[in-house]
Amino acid sequence: MSAEPPATDPDKESPEPPDAAPEKPFGEPGPPLNRRNPVLLGFLFGLGVIVAYTLFLGVRNAASILVLIFIALFLAIGLNPAVTRLRDWGLPRGAAVAIVALSVVALLAGGIVALIPPLVTQTTELINNAPAVLESLRRSETVNDLVQRYDIAAQLQGAVNAGTIGNAVGGVVGGARLLFGTIFNILTVLVLTIYFMAAFERIKATGYRLVPASRRERVTLLTDEILTKVGAYMVGALAIAVLAGASTFALAIVLGLAYPFALAVVVAICDLIPQIGATIGAVVVSLVGVASSLTDGIVCLVFFIVYQQIENYLIYPRVMRRSVRVSDVAALVAALLGVGLFGVIGALVAIPMVAAIQLIMREVTLPRMDER
Repeated sequence: MSAEPPATDPDKESPEPPDAAPEKPFGEPGPPLNRRNPVLLGFLFGLGVIVAYTLFLGVRNAASILVLIFIALFLAIGLNPAVTRLRDWGLPRGAAVAIVALSVVALLAGGIVALIPPLVTQTTELINNAPAVLESLRRSETVNDLVQRYDIAAQLQGAVNAGTIGNAVGGVVGGARLLFGTIFNILTVLVLTIYFMAAFERIKATGYRLVPASRRERVTLLTDEILTKVGAYMVGALAIAVLAGASTFALAIVLGLAYPFALAVVVAICDLIPQIGATIGAVVVSLVGVASSLTDGIVCLVFFIVYQQIENYLIYPRVMRRSVRVSDVAALVAALLGVGLFGVIGALVAIPMVAAIQLIMREVTLPRMDER
């Protein structure tokens, strides 16, 4: 039995055939733009230059903040092994971060407490002794002869008339601004470091998720190894700084210098700066020794010359070779280039960067070159 065709409504219009072209009330669209059109190329090039220059201005204006963020992140990476060790002992991450942060704050407070008393004492002594010093200078025949020969009094009066005192006041204001700016920067770095330590695992996990899944495991292993080397470098640098501070403390006790703990803190902090930090600390302690007596100054100078040779050629290479596995020549060249390019910050991160570059070359670049 055959099926009858469905009944159609004669009043209903039949649908349009599928090949019927739709109406275009605004006309036919034109051909696509030629990507090689010189006008279009010039426009895109100019737009790219404007965007690049805008990004450059943004980075330049925020350079100081970016440096603080970089320092805080570097410190968080260096302190993360301590947090991990505390977590291995059963502490939650929040408690581990709090303990490490409080330890850092305690060290900073101890250093400040050690440095402020001698600074206040020496400044007070200078103010109290200023009248006697001026009176002795006034009675000195040599000083009076120099004043008359070079007409120093007239030059001082001219400097006062030229507004030198106003410049001095401006210098005092600038010094106060520098002091408060330094305190603000230290507090900013400290707060950012604590935040980075607390969110370190989340930051790593987010960064690893941005890597394609096919390469994620290898990138994770390489990055974890680089972060481990940075932490090992921080531990090694702190150990060397503590050793330098302890040696300075012993020297100050033997010579009977004033404020031995403060001198030890200064040397330990300066020793964290590669290549030039130990020299700065040695100069400071030697000047304190000369202020005590010429013999003490000579002893301090000889001691630091010998100690720096021992540290540079025996202690530092062995510690860094065990921690980051960087050769002595590479460490020296990296530190010099870091100081030349980025100053103190470059010197601090130069050796971990060399360790990271060596790891990438050994595990990624050289195997690919061997396959070709």
